[in-house]
Amino acid sequence: MQCFRRQPKRSVSQENILREQSRRVAALNGIRLGLKDDKDLKFLLKGSQLLKVKSGSWRKERFYKLQEDCKTIWQESKKMLRSPESQIFSIEDIRDVRSGHKTEGMEKYAKDVPEYRCFSIIFKDQRKNLDLIASSEDDANHWISGLGKIIAHSNSMNQKQKLQHWIHTCLRKADKNKDNKMSLKELKNFLKEVNIEVDDYHAKRIFQHCDKSKTEALEDDEIEEFYKILTERKEIDKIFQKYSDAEGFMSCQNLVRFLYEMQQEEDAVVAAPALIQRYEPNERAKRGNAMTKDGFLMYLLSDDGNIFNSSHRKVYQDMTQPLSHYLVSSSHNTYLMEDQITGPSSTEAYIRALTKGCRCVELDCWDGPNSEPIIYHGYTLTSKILFSDVIKAIKNYAFKTSPYPVIISLENHCSVDQQKVMAQHMTTILQDMLLVAPIDGNKSQFPSPEQLKGKILVKGKKLSRQEDPTGTNGNNNLEAEDVSDEDEAAEMEDESVKTEIQQKGKSDTLKLAKELSDTVVYCKSVHFNGFEDPSHPRAFCEMSSFTESKALKLAQESGTGFIHHNIRHLSRIYPAGWRTDSSNYNPIDLWNVGCQIVALNFQTAGTEMDVYQGRFQDNGFSGYVLKPEFLRDEQTKFNPKSITEGTWGTKKKLLLKIISGQQLPKVNKSKNSIVDPKVTVEIHGVQQDNNKKQTKVIENNGFNPKWDEEFTFDIEIPALALVRFVVEDFDMSTKNDFIGQYTLPFTSLKQGYRHIHLLTKNGDPYSSSTLFVYIDIQDCD
Repeated sequence: MQCFRRQPKRSVSQENILREQSRRVAALNGIRLGLKDDKDLKFLLKGSQLLKVKSGSWRKERFYKLQEDCKTIWQESKKMLRSPESQIFSIEDIRDVRSGHKTEGMEKYAKDVPEYRCFSIIFKDQRKNLDLIASSEDDANHWISGLGKIIAHSNSMNQKQKLQHWIHTCLRKADKNKDNKMSLKELKNFLKEVNIEVDDYHAKRIFQHCDKSKTEALEDDEIEEFYKILTERKEIDKIFQKYSDAEGFMSCQNLVRFLYEMQQEEDAVVAAPALIQRYEPNERAKRGNAMTKDGFLMYLLSDDGNIFNSSHRKVYQDMTQPLSHYLVSSSHNTYLMEDQITGPSSTEAYIRALTKGCRCVELDCWDGPNSEPIIYHGYTLTSKILFSDVIKAIKNYAFKTSPYPVIISLENHCSVDQQKVMAQHMTTILQDMLLVAPIDGNKSQFPSPEQLKGKILVKGKKLSRQEDPTGTNGNNNLEAEDVSDEDEAAEMEDESVKTEIQQKGKSDTLKLAKELSDTVVYCKSVHFNGFEDPSHPRAFCEMSSFTESKALKLAQESGTGFIHHNIRHLSRIYPAGWRTDSSNYNPIDLWNVGCQIVALNFQTAGTEMDVYQGRFQDNGFSGYVLKPEFLRDEQTKFNPKSITEGTWGTKKKLLLKIISGQQLPKVNKSKNSIVDPKVTVEIHGVQQDNNKKQTKVIENNGFNPKWDEEFTFDIEIPALALVRFVVEDFDMSTKNDFIGQYTLPFTSLKQGYRHIHLLTKNGDPYSSSTLFVYIDIQDCD
C-alpha cells in the first residue's frame, strides 16, 4: 500500500501570507497579459461552480478556477487517485470558446437549458469538447469573455514576453515552500522543469554567482540576475556586436546594412526605421532612431524575423484564373474523427477541417430513419450523424478562415426520396451560398476562386440527359435516372466490410433524383476512361476521382498527359482502401502533376499532414494555391519523373545553418526526463530534390541547445519543393520521440538569420519553442 507523507499544517497567518502572495502573482500576470483590474479575469481567478455535461444522464457540478499563472485552469474531479496534473488544462490548448448550443453534445444533451447559460471549450488536439452550464447568464458571460480575452492577449504577446511569463511561472512552481526565495535544491528542480540537466558543479557555480548576499538563497534582484544568465543568447549577441557601436546601440544606418547584407531585404532603407519603431523597447534608442540588443532580439523573434515570408500570410497570388489552375485543400471522409471502421462521426470534424483552411469536404450519404439522410462510412461500425446537421455546420464555418469557395463532395447512396430531402436541406439551409447556376453564364471554362467567393459548390453525379452539364439546354422534365454508383467504402480492404457488402448485395447503378442533380453545376462526377482525345474534348466540368494507387500509376506512366488533363479538368484523389487506420499518402507526387483535390485524412497527424499544411499556409492560408505556370501552360512538356531543360525556374542551392534551439518542450512529462534533441532537415519535391540531413544529438538540453551545423541542398524545381524542419528527442533503444516541426514552401523561405516557430504534432504553434537558423539561397551555375 502506498504511503503518503502528511504535509505540515500551516498556521492561519501563513495561509494568509500565501494567499496574499498568490493574489499578487495573479495580479502581476494579469498586468503582463494587459488585463489589469479586468472584471472577467478577477471572476475566473476566484472560480465558480459549473455543470459539466457528458450525456443525457451525466450532468454533474464541478468547480473550475483560473490559476495564478493566468495560463491554466484547475478543474475539480471526484475520481479516486487522480493525479494533480490531470486536473489542470492549459489555456494554450484551447482552440475556441463557443457560447450556446454550438457542439453536438450541447445540441443533444442541454436543449432544456437556455442558450445564454451554456458554453463549450474546444481543444486543439483530439481531446473531447468540454460542455459546461453556468448557474446564470452573468457567470457564463464572465467565462466566455474572460477566456476569450486571455487567449487573444496571450496570442498578441511577443516572444520575449511569453518567455518571461513562462520562466516566472516555472520559478514559482520550483519555489516549493512559497517563500519567494530559491535555494540551490529549488534551482536544480527549476532547471529540470525548463528542460536542462546541469551537473551539481555547474548548478552550484550559477547559484554562487547570483547569490550576492551570501544567504544561501536567491531573492529579488538575484533571481532576475539568474533569469538573465538563463536567457542569454550569445549567438545573437555576436551578430549584434558586429553592427553596433561601443555604447551598445545599432544605428539605423547599420541596421540597414544588416538587413541588406545578411537578411537579403531589398527594401532595407524603408524597413529599418519601421522595425526600430515596432520592436525597440528603449525610448531613448527609439528617439535616436537606433536599436538596442533587446530590440534586435525582439525583431528576430517577431513575424519580421520569421523564416516564413510574412507577405505570403495574405493572399498575394492571382485569384482570377480558372478553378482548375489551383491546388485545393481537401479532406477525405471529413466526418470521421478517428479510424475508417469503428470510429465516431461528428460535425465537429467538419468544423475542424474548415477552420484548418480545408476547401473541399466529403459527405457519404445514406438513407436514415424518419426520412432524414444520414452520414457515415457505409458497411462499417462508424457512428451516424444527420446530413442536415452537417450542412448547418458547413454553413456556419465555411468562410470563417477563407472567403474562397467550398466544394461539397457527395458520395450518394440514398433513395430518390431521401435525395430530394438532401437537395431541400442544401437549398433551404445554405440559401444564397449554394451555387445553383453558372457564374455570368460561363459554360466554356471554370470561373475563378475570386468569382466564386462566398459560394458553396456541389460535386456529384448529374443526369446524363441534361446534355449541358452546367444546367441549361437539358431535358428539365426528367425526374430521375439510373447513374453509375461511386462507392469508395466498398473498396476498403477489410473482411467485415466485404462480408457486409456480400450480405446486402451491391448494385453498380443508382437512381438519381433531378432535384439533387440540379445542385451540381461545375463539378460533375464521371468515371475516368483515359485522357481525352483533343479532337473530341470533354466538357470542362466533368471530373473524376482516383484512388491514390491509380493516380500514382498515371503520374508515373503519363506525367505530362496527366498535367494537360489537370489544366482543364479537376481531379480528386483519395486514400487507398487498405488505409482503414486513416493513415495518409504523400500528396507531393500528385501535386507535381497538377492534381488539385488531393484529399487527406485531416484527423491523422504525421509527415504527410505536415507537408499538406505547409503547402497551404501559403497564399494567406486561403485553401487555394496557384499552380506554377509550367503546370498551367497548355503547351507544357514538363514531366516530374523525367526532368529536361525547360522553363521550370532557375535551379537553386540552399545553404542552411542550424544554429540553436530555444525552449523545446518536454516529451516525457516525468520530472527527471530531459530531451536529447536533434534536428532533421527534409526536402520534399520532385524525385531528384527529395533529400534529408540531420544534426548531431545534444544531450540533456531542451532549453537552449546549440548545434552550429551547416548543410547544402541542390533544388532542381524550386516551385514544387517544400522544406521541413523536424526536432526529435533521440533515443538509442527505441524510436525517437517527436518534439516539433515546421514545413513551408521553398518559395516562401526568407534569407538570413531567422527563427522557426515550431508546431505541435497536430499542427498548432508552441508558445515559445523555436529554432534559430541562417539561410542563404543561391542560383546554381
